[in-house]
Amino acid sequence: MYVLMPLLFVLGILGVAFEERLRVNKAATALGLCILLWGVLLVDATGIFGNHPNPVIARLIQGFPNFAALPFHDQVYQFTEFALTQHLGDVSGTLFFVLGSMAIINLVDTHGGFQALSGRLTARNQRKLLWTASGVAFFLSALLGNLATVIVMVAILRKLVPDRDTRLVHACMLVIAANAGGAWSPIGDVTTLLLWTGENLTAGHQVVHVLPSSLAMLLVPLALATFQLPQDAPVARTTPEADGRISRRARDVVLLTALLSLALVPVLQSVLELPAFMGVLLGLVVLWVYTDRLYWHCPEEEMQALRVGGSFSRVDMTTVLFFLGILMAVGALQTAGQLGDLSKLLNAWFPRPETIAFVLGICSSFLDNVALVAGTMGMYPVAHTGAFAANGVFWTFLAYCAVTGGSLLIIGSASGVTVMGLEKIPFSYYLKRFSPLALLGYLAGAGVFFLVN
Repeated sequence: MYVLMPLLFVLGILGVAFEERLRVNKAATALGLCILLWGVLLVDATGIFGNHPNPVIARLIQGFPNFAALPFHDQVYQFTEFALTQHLGDVSGTLFFVLGSMAIINLVDTHGGFQALSGRLTARNQRKLLWTASGVAFFLSALLGNLATVIVMVAILRKLVPDRDTRLVHACMLVIAANAGGAWSPIGDVTTLLLWTGENLTAGHQVVHVLPSSLAMLLVPLALATFQLPQDAPVARTTPEADGRISRRARDVVLLTALLSLALVPVLQSVLELPAFMGVLLGLVVLWVYTDRLYWHCPEEEMQALRVGGSFSRVDMTTVLFFLGILMAVGALQTAGQLGDLSKLLNAWFPRPETIAFVLGICSSFLDNVALVAGTMGMYPVAHTGAFAANGVFWTFLAYCAVTGGSLLIIGSASGVTVMGLEKIPFSYYLKRFSPLALLGYLAGAGVFFLVN
């Protein structure tokens, strides 16, 4: 059973990677994997922990005399239930953060906040627009997250770039820019969120030490991709369509409140030690009160949908359930001890921690980076000193590698898969024209990291 659990996990990750071919939603695969792994652990806990003793059990026995008096079978079963509950508590903070931020972003979208931005995104030709759009995506993803950013930016580019061949260049560059921007922010990607909430990194440290590398990851591919566009190709002039039911004041208040609430999440965590999910829920409460009071007396059903309560009905719950399944599945492997054994194997292969982070970044181009980082956190608990300490070089470099490494292939990140689906980008198109650029940017960013750190 000890060997069966990692085999099941690998099969589950393959199921997630080949979601389109299997025609099974990745959330269903992840949840099924989670149930299978914890089920195996609960059924054969005695055999697993008997052959591979977990040091956590020993610490529990020392701390609770009544626990030590139980038969071994009861000890391991109660420990497994305790570990399941503990992991669920840890994971719930991440899930509530994702759920709250999704609701906020959806609310801004329904009020036309992102559409209004398209009127301000102007340039005289396609090359300048490529730099402008990529720069906006780079900084916007630090606030909204890379996935939400590419969805917003693709909608804007469809209005500005009607020619599909030209728009494909913009769309592929968006993937690289959004992932580069998500790497230096604790809320820019789910993996950086995990590192932040897991206390592997602090927000200020991540921004200062990863931002230079992320800029290199953006600028190197961007400079090279510029030559894929004609020098004087014009940009379509569009005027955003205003929704007469929503006042300009309401749109601006919702947009500014949303951006401010997301930007203040790391500040509240650093100053008040307020957990990340509570910080984002605070912003959601403010918007909830504002929209409820604004639309309370509007009888139209469409206007009621503009309140936060209506926003929840449009949240992609499959994404939330996918994160739940993957993170809990990794928790099962961490509890059973397989991740500890894997960390010893990696240490033997790659003596330098920075090399491990670099290789994991390459792996994130074809493996889900959420599962990859969650598994790495399980393999290497935060140490008191050295590379694996909080804000140590390993976790800092991993924040860069795990997010930007997903740009090496278009299927390597959620943002890439999303853009691929929205613009129907062939896998071979990105592989030939942008994977080499992303690799050069990845190597340049890694070089900058070691120059400045």
